[in-house]
Amino acid sequence: MKKSTSRLLGGAALAAAAAGAIGAIVMNRNGKPKRKRRRERRDAPDVWARPGMTVTFRAELMPGREPSERTFQVTSLLPSGRVLLAGVTGEHAQKEFEPQR
Repeated sequence: MKKSTSRLLGGAALAAAAAGAIGAIVMNRNGKPKRKRRRERRDAPDVWARPGMTVTFRAELMPGREPSERTFQVTSLLPSGRVLLAGVTGEHAQKEFEPQR
């Protein structure tokens, strides 16, 4: 292979790599400025429970107990949307509780 052909192919490979890197950066941003994405992460998302809030298990899950016996306080909210409760072991999902009125 001639030296000029080798340089041409090397330059084409370098240009393709640069175009791919720029394309990856553009696709990663999704048209949103970086500061706005940080602000969205920082603001509390719309969630169904917050720490300190009381929730009541559905009667089907704890039959024969009064609502006051089925009510517990949320200690923390997990990234998956599940909650940890004071006085109850394990993680619990929104569908296990009575809807708020």
